[in-house]
Amino acid sequence: MALRISRRLFPLFILLPLALLLSSTAHAATGPLDLTGSTVGVVALVLFVFAYLLVMGEEKLKMRKSKPVLVAAGIIWGLIGWVYVGAGMPDTAEHAFRETLLEFTELMLFLLVAMTYINAMDERRIFDALRAWMTERGFSYRTLFWLTGSLAFVISPVADNLTTALLMCAVVTKVAEGDHRFINLCCVNIVVAANAGGAFSPFGDITTLMVWQAGLVKFYEFFDLLLPSLVNYLVPAVAMSFFVPNRHPKPHQEHVELKRGARRIILLFLLTVASAVACHTLLHLPPVLGMMTGLGYLQFFGYYLRRTLPRSLERKRNIAVRRGDRQALERLGSVVPFDVFNRIARAEWDTLLFFYGVVMCVGGLGFMGYLAMLSEVLYTQWNATWANVFLGLMSAVIDNIPVMFAVLTMEPEMSHGHWLLITLTAGVGGSLLSVGSAAGVAVMGQARGSYTFMGHLKWSPIILLGYVASILTHLWLNAESFKVFG
Repeated sequence: MALRISRRLFPLFILLPLALLLSSTAHAATGPLDLTGSTVGVVALVLFVFAYLLVMGEEKLKMRKSKPVLVAAGIIWGLIGWVYVGAGMPDTAEHAFRETLLEFTELMLFLLVAMTYINAMDERRIFDALRAWMTERGFSYRTLFWLTGSLAFVISPVADNLTTALLMCAVVTKVAEGDHRFINLCCVNIVVAANAGGAFSPFGDITTLMVWQAGLVKFYEFFDLLLPSLVNYLVPAVAMSFFVPNRHPKPHQEHVELKRGARRIILLFLLTVASAVACHTLLHLPPVLGMMTGLGYLQFFGYYLRRTLPRSLERKRNIAVRRGDRQALERLGSVVPFDVFNRIARAEWDTLLFFYGVVMCVGGLGFMGYLAMLSEVLYTQWNATWANVFLGLMSAVIDNIPVMFAVLTMEPEMSHGHWLLITLTAGVGGSLLSVGSAAGVAVMGQARGSYTFMGHLKWSPIILLGYVASILTHLWLNAESFKVFG
């Protein structure tokens, strides 16, 4: 974790003095007052940097990442309110805060429903069944390498990159238990594949969801990034596959029985996604409306499962008695009724609160004028293509959520192709380092001792090659989209 802090300190200490040096020439703030050169503005910027350093030291400090950004957000907006009250403009600050809060609320509710469905599928043992199917087949190491990577790429657009990476990591660590070299290699491949798969879907990552909800990229237009994302995965995967040992692990026998309603919950999730897309595309309403309606689908189905549970248990108990299956009787005796609110309670609340803190901090700094200043440097003095490529690299060092939210708040004048480019680079740039994405950090914790920072770093050059290749593929395939602004 010390490595994680030290490697992220450098760019933050570059950005801070850069912002201070440019403050005298900054454009007007997004609000009526430009606070970039004021004491309050500098204090707010330093506070955000300090809070983010605490976030980066989450594992070392044993402190959840939401705590520092929640406090920082409160202080930053408190400083803004104090300045605007003194200037006789309290309504302006209040309006800006409410706008930022509304943006977060839509995203938070969307993510909450998605997390609830994922937890419901996990409780119904869908992911356990997939893992058991893979472990008992006795695949060779090379087949397992390609299978886990390919599934990570295919599943992450629906189940998000973090959940997918953890699922595939569980398979690898169980099948190749003790083979640290192979586990590390597989985990690198899984992290790259999960991040690449999440980049061409609104549901694959928080950043793609932010772009979709902002209305900058339509649902079907994300699939323009399918081939660039595939290139991003395949280039390093092909290179790493030559280092996979060609031997067979011992097969693990594990039988997993899906709980009642598992397949129907998958169908309900797909119906929920369709509802969200229909709301956004056909009705021009926020997609969160469709997601919250989908939560109602799950609640009704949970009600049905609870009401029909006694009858279902009685039928299965009679079958088990006729067969003399004691294990089945024991399992039936421990069945717990499905409760959708238990699934909501298991959502990643620390992640959601961290998301709130980051959005409110960045929104506050943007209201002070810092994002207008940064936009001037990146998108006026630089070429938009190079700016987006640079921000993608930065997402490997700092989290891609503040990077993407900052870009969305800046609202630079870019072509449609450039909006797709920043979506791609912010999504896959984090694969360059093990700590560059939520998927990588989570897998480091799950495969502790096998998948490490240095183990990932030695493959970073070919991951960078895949990053460059995916950008060139996008620039070539979607060249027409770079010519029209809007």
